[in-house]
Amino acid sequence: MSGRRSALPPQAGSGEAGPDCIWMTRCPVPAASGVAWALGWMAEEFGRDGLTVKRVREAGLNLVAADPDLQARYLFREGGNIQALAARALGAPTRVIGLTWIDERQTIMVRPETRVMEPADLKGLRFALPGFARSHGESIARGMSLHGIKSALALGGLDLEDVQLVDVPAPPVEQSSSAGMRRLWLGLEWLAVGRVDAVYVKGAAAAETAARLGLSVGIDLDAYPSRLARVNNGTPRPITVHEHMIEHHFDLVVRFLVQSLRAADWASTNLAELKPILAQETLSGIAGVDAAYRNDFHRSLHPDLSADRVEMLRKQANFLWHHGFIETAVDIDRWVDNRPLQAALRHRAKTGPNPLATRES
Repeated sequence: MSGRRSALPPQAGSGEAGPDCIWMTRCPVPAASGVAWALGWMAEEFGRDGLTVKRVREAGLNLVAADPDLQARYLFREGGNIQALAARALGAPTRVIGLTWIDERQTIMVRPETRVMEPADLKGLRFALPGFARSHGESIARGMSLHGIKSALALGGLDLEDVQLVDVPAPPVEQSSSAGMRRLWLGLEWLAVGRVDAVYVKGAAAAETAARLGLSVGIDLDAYPSRLARVNNGTPRPITVHEHMIEHHFDLVVRFLVQSLRAADWASTNLAELKPILAQETLSGIAGVDAAYRNDFHRSLHPDLSADRVEMLRKQANFLWHHGFIETAVDIDRWVDNRPLQAALRHRAKTGPNPLATRES
């Protein structure tokens, strides 16, 4: 083990030897932790203590499995909230240690000849709705689409009963790949050939697919001032970790958050360098990143646990429960643990923007 140690002390009285590897999920979304990984900061931080840092796809080692016995104790997951909430509803011993909010170009797409000037114009249209996957908690595409459609309709005083929902085949949830991302938006193909009139989409890969098919933006949910219209699978996006990690290796959790905050600081002033990283992370190209992430998004990658973000997570949890995507209601207040983030913020305030500069030799 390296002779250089973290300035953060280990959790007192843990009584357990630390792991030799830290795991991170690789979700195709913008995330400060992913940026920290791409810049080499996670490997540098934990490598000082002889720890390896590895990333895995959602379908592999993860914290959203229904069976708690199969969950990895040393994994950090920063990803969509549908699977995380579904696992928590089934009793997964996870805790939310941060929430991020990045607007990801949530839109209702239509064909160019369809006249949609405002949300009220959506009345009577046929909306594509991905079918249920193997379990409701895995039905990410359906959950995202249904909430996005409902939010767009609400802006025009409408509800789901005012439109026709057309089921399309459920996409597989196992693939975190370019092909897998395209299959999330199969409704766009249906829209292009006239089988439906409107499709909800979000993100860089969807923006690229819609542009390739010559489709038009009917309603841009990002253009509306209230964030409540954009609460969905990725907004807010939780950072979760097994409770074992907090109880026995609190310092490692704090150090993960310190590097995430550091990466968010870096991103806020390095947009040009950030874009290629996000293109790789989101399985798209620079054009997709430019189309999906706007309005100074790079200044807001910082995780927090503010009251408004926690309340928006609660709104998403209630939506998923009401529409049958999760088995039982989730007690959001019991799920959130703000102690690691508070410790990380204190450390960041003490050491400044480059915490590695204060390492003890």
